[in-house]
Amino acid sequence: MKLTGPMLVVTDMRRSRTFYEQVLGQTVVLDFGENVTFDGGFFLQEYTLWAKFLGRKPEEIAFGGSDAELYFETEDYDGFLRRLGSLPGVPLATPPTQAPWGQRLVRLCDPDGHLIEVGESMAAVIRRFLAEGTSVEEAARRSQYPVEFVRSCAEGNKKKEE
Repeated sequence: MKLTGPMLVVTDMRRSRTFYEQVLGQTVVLDFGENVTFDGGFFLQEYTLWAKFLGRKPEEIAFGGSDAELYFETEDYDGFLRRLGSLPGVPLATPPTQAPWGQRLVRLCDPDGHLIEVGESMAAVIRRFLAEGTSVEEAARRSQYPVEFVRSCAEGNKKKEE
């Protein structure tokens, strides 16, 4: 068995599709009107069709739970925050913060209140540590990632500089 991806139920497909395309840079690969597939491996489903599939009334579908989130990573966290700040009406669920392992992240809500987390990729975190002059061993300790992964990030930095 293979997990295909999570599906979010939405009240307004056009509004939600626009959010995921404009705010999170996702690309639609299939559009069936009431169901949309993004290249990121998740789906949106119009709530009225979802209710029909479940044999329920549309008003029985609940939104805004805080028991799950979609998680995205970016290599350009600062650029994402700048873009996010330029978009009106995107509510933050948590302010930008830094986790104990050094990863910077922010949580926001989509138009139906689904939680979205956007974090700096761990490779970017480690490159940031190394650029600050942190040793490979200290970057591994701080990030909680294996020394081998940190070394591969350091090698990636050297290739970028050449």
